[in-house]
Amino acid sequence: MIICKFGGTSVQDAEAMERVASIVKQRLKDKPVVVASAMGKTTNDLLAAARVASEGNLQEALEQLGKLKDKVLNEVKKLGMATVNHEVSETVTANFKEMSNLVKGLSVLGELTPRSLDAMASYGERLSTLVLAQCFNDRGIPAELMDARQCIITDDNFTRAVPLFDLTDAAICKHLLPVLKGGKVPVFQGFIGSTRNGITSTIGRGGSDYSAAIVGAALDANDIQIWTDVDGIMTTDPRMVPEARRVKVISFDEAAELAYFGARVLHPATILPAVRKQIPVHVLNSYKPDQEGTLITGEAPSCGNPVKSIAYKKGITVVNVASTRMLMAHGFLKRIFEIFDSHKVSVDVVSTSEVSVSLTLDNDVSKLWDIVTELKKIGEVQVEGGKAIVCCVGDNLRNIPGVSHLVFSAVRDVNVCMISQGASAINITFVIDEDRLPQAVRGLHDVFFQKPDPRIFE
Repeated sequence: MIICKFGGTSVQDAEAMERVASIVKQRLKDKPVVVASAMGKTTNDLLAAARVASEGNLQEALEQLGKLKDKVLNEVKKLGMATVNHEVSETVTANFKEMSNLVKGLSVLGELTPRSLDAMASYGERLSTLVLAQCFNDRGIPAELMDARQCIITDDNFTRAVPLFDLTDAAICKHLLPVLKGGKVPVFQGFIGSTRNGITSTIGRGGSDYSAAIVGAALDANDIQIWTDVDGIMTTDPRMVPEARRVKVISFDEAAELAYFGARVLHPATILPAVRKQIPVHVLNSYKPDQEGTLITGEAPSCGNPVKSIAYKKGITVVNVASTRMLMAHGFLKRIFEIFDSHKVSVDVVSTSEVSVSLTLDNDVSKLWDIVTELKKIGEVQVEGGKAIVCCVGDNLRNIPGVSHLVFSAVRDVNVCMISQGASAINITFVIDEDRLPQAVRGLHDVFFQKPDPRIFE
């Protein structure tokens, strides 16, 4: 059994869905389970309509939904479903009626809660899988549309819900195994689930990858395939460095670090369920299905290059906290991180001294100034925006002499305001001004990939 996850660009229109159907048809002997994202940018459009409605602009929100409905029905028509199966068009129309009622309610309330955001966002995946399942059946692939909300059971931390794995694993086996035994392809929504009370939830943006790994782990799959619009994991972002190369094979740990620090091929949590069951993960290009892609496995072979890939994350804020009265005192770090914990805000990079701590946050942290107010009770606080994190990842970097010298020689003309090395044996991470990011990434790539190991890179 294999899990085939298709991202938004892989199901963005009728042509893309035809391509997906061809990929799945070639793999029927492997008993595929298909997990799909929303059609490209649909989720953004749905959330935008919800926000506009909550701000009192109901007519604008309804117009946005109307345009999206026309777009979806146009792709349905291209797939021949308007004549082959009217039920799909009718169900799409019914879903948009439900969304219209939802935005009307938001307009009256004038408030957009995490729970209502999840309710609106869920329609993206529900629409794409509805159309995709019928596309499969019309093309000779026996498929059955599943409801992920019956299988991915989560807590009630809406927009970032955490799966309850005991309940989730049991529900996945209960609902999907009979379909597989019946010779059909389950078509399953990524990203969405529900609480124990049946309220729709989501597991965070980009969570379709995570959904695929959860399903794969629950079913003890032989392979988890992440189908996207790139050739695999690259030595860096090819939009930044056109000479970037494909990484043929990489370890779970390395891939997790890259995902966390900005490599957009994978959702950061994707790796965890696969690691737990030691299931290999393949990152493949749905537009070039015959290409090899990248294999993510428990242990990757040794590599002649110390760095395998360079990731980065934009939109970073650095928070510096200093307190001379904490000199030789215990509990300084504890007090700082208790504040972030109370606001449920995660920290990316940390650098410390005896009386000061520097740490990074994403720029979109809505509670930043509440956090800063509390931190000022501990010491002096300085906030710097417009930063970027750069992360060099490679197996056993910490124990390779001279790597740090090469890294910082490559960025010698760029001011580095934070450095983190040692917490992980496989990465060197530092923070710079965002406007110097292209210079830094290109310089690092030039240094570390002049002679790429042909066993690992293409």
